[in-house]
Amino acid sequence: MAVKAPCLIVFDMDGVLIDVSGSYRDTVRRMAGLFFKEAIGRQELPRPLFDLADLAALKESGGLNNDWDLSFLVIKLLFSLVKGIKPGSSGENWQSYKETIKSCNVADLASFLKSNKRPLSMLLSRGAGRENSFVAGCYRGDVGSGNIIKQIFQELYLGRELFEATYKFKARVYKGEGSIARERLIPDIELIEELANSHILAVATGRPRQEADYALKRFKLKPYFQQVLTLDDCIEEEQRLYKAEGREVSLMKPDPFMLDVIAERVQEEVSSRYYIGDMPDDMRAAGLSQYPYKGIGLTASASEKEELEKKLRAAGAVRVITGLAELAGIL
Repeated sequence: MAVKAPCLIVFDMDGVLIDVSGSYRDTVRRMAGLFFKEAIGRQELPRPLFDLADLAALKESGGLNNDWDLSFLVIKLLFSLVKGIKPGSSGENWQSYKETIKSCNVADLASFLKSNKRPLSMLLSRGAGRENSFVAGCYRGDVGSGNIIKQIFQELYLGRELFEATYKFKARVYKGEGSIARERLIPDIELIEELANSHILAVATGRPRQEADYALKRFKLKPYFQQVLTLDDCIEEEQRLYKAEGREVSLMKPDPFMLDVIAERVQEEVSSRYYIGDMPDDMRAAGLSQYPYKGIGLTASASEKEELEKKLRAAGAVRVITGLAELAGIL
């Protein structure tokens, strides 16, 4: 009797393997609060600023490569209701940011946040969040070179100790424990081990390589995944293409770059290819791949599962499951 070829099963990480509701998502919300810390009327801002379900709906709208981009969008949306902006005169980014924020009045923003259950979704539907030169300037460069939004996020997410070990300089705005410590493994490790015994497992994630590796090691997942593609791989290829051809491209999801690379690296024959994700852009990436991937949507971490299922199916999911244990019936 012929032995059936294994399947190639590629997993997204956040919301699929790792529960990030208490880490990445909460970090976006806390980052927004810290961003407006010195503003006029800041004491009127609600705590928390908005519901995480509202933030999840914003991310599900698509086109956001990572939670830094999501943070940038959140600040743009909220800043559309800020009054009395006087640009700082300092040439140094952090000092200019502090001077500008101290001139901002967030009273109208506070009233809006308190009176709307889904303020982010409402602002997005209104077309708020158009380019603002001050906010754009706070998202220019990288951590340590003036990207204030990204640095606040990273300090909150990693915590002082891990941030300073990663970036080799002192944290600027947050000295406590990182929200990364609140992450939890979603599937039972026995399920992953069982799948790895019969199939080829891989990861395609928008996380930076170091943070993806940290999670794989922490939850003892690393031995089960033959390929791991991350944000760093996308950026490295983008830079190579720009240097070689002068082309500026984005290879992050929904671009299928990571899925294509994984398929190309797997030498043995596979019976099927699957990509398991929790976002519509994951399903779009599966559909856009030059290899026949089947997108499987996962709603395990969603607060509004039915709504997410509709979005996943509309983006091309061939199946939608509520837990990874359901994979056995599909495979």
